[in-house]
Amino acid sequence: MQRNPGARPRPVTIKDVAAEADVSLQTVSRVINDGPNVRPAIKERVLKAIEKLGYVPSLAARRMAGKKSYLLLALNDRDRTIEDWRSGDGTDWVDQMLLGGMLKCAEHGYRMIFELVDTHSSNVERELTSALGALHPDGVILTPPHGDNPTITNLLNERRIPFARIGSTRKGAGFGIAMDDATAAAAATAELARLGHRRIGFITGSLEYALSTDRREGYQRAVRAAGIEDDPRLIAQGDFTFESGEAATRELLSLPNPPTAILASSGHMSLAALEVAKSMGFRVPDDLSIISFDDTPIVKFSAPPLTAIRQPIAEMTARAAELLIKVNIGEPGPTKTQIVPFSLIVRSSTGPLKG
Repeated sequence: MQRNPGARPRPVTIKDVAAEADVSLQTVSRVINDGPNVRPAIKERVLKAIEKLGYVPSLAARRMAGKKSYLLLALNDRDRTIEDWRSGDGTDWVDQMLLGGMLKCAEHGYRMIFELVDTHSSNVERELTSALGALHPDGVILTPPHGDNPTITNLLNERRIPFARIGSTRKGAGFGIAMDDATAAAAATAELARLGHRRIGFITGSLEYALSTDRREGYQRAVRAAGIEDDPRLIAQGDFTFESGEAATRELLSLPNPPTAILASSGHMSLAALEVAKSMGFRVPDDLSIISFDDTPIVKFSAPPLTAIRQPIAEMTARAAELLIKVNIGEPGPTKTQIVPFSLIVRSSTGPLKG
């Protein structure tokens, strides 16, 4: 029978490798997973068969050798993620998370699955149980605010599933991987003080995120270190959204003695600060300097481009994936929060105090 030249070639399977090497399926699986009890000569034969046939091990084949799934599950906040996607305003948190996690997993023959979970839902335990039952992940990566949700962390701990808490420096089960949010806020505030600003406004993030408290503490620490009066009226509440940034900026710039600089706890709120400042007649940076706590694409291309704290999202997720994979091969997990360095990117939205 003549073969159709346009037909898709049949993928090489573990059975083909076993037949080529003249060994059992279990032996091929043990070689793929670097398992024990395989003689060197047999292992070499299997590896040659894999190379000859161009076989790429499937997850199913790798699972045959043991209990590992070779999957990591990453959970992100459903409402905020969907809101960002639908708004079209642009945020690269998810992109950077996938970049770091997926590439690191691929280095070790793992896959990372991305799921959205509503941390506020009364059904969060049921949602997570369903995902765990379907995927049987070898580890879970929690992004804010999931890492500080006791319902989620207690469930994972009870099931003895290793997990990493991105952006969380609090003590608890699992292990934390974060940048030092307090030090980052202090560095941004110190930069504004270096430029001569004495009235520095701060727009906080949502209080359900532990990192929001850290950033506020860092801001206040830097204000005091610069010998500046710690004026509570210069702190306005936000929740990371553009709308909250608008309201907070109007509140700050309507003070009898308004700030000459503002540090906003998210990219959206910093853009809101820029827009409101312009609408109220403030020139940036001549009358008002602005620093963003996110270095997203939208803040890079604003007018003027915003000075920003770059959060090492990809690096934190990559570190989380690597540590979870190591735990699964028997290495001990870290006992202290892993701190990943941030960067302060100076652009033209900040300048010396005028007058």
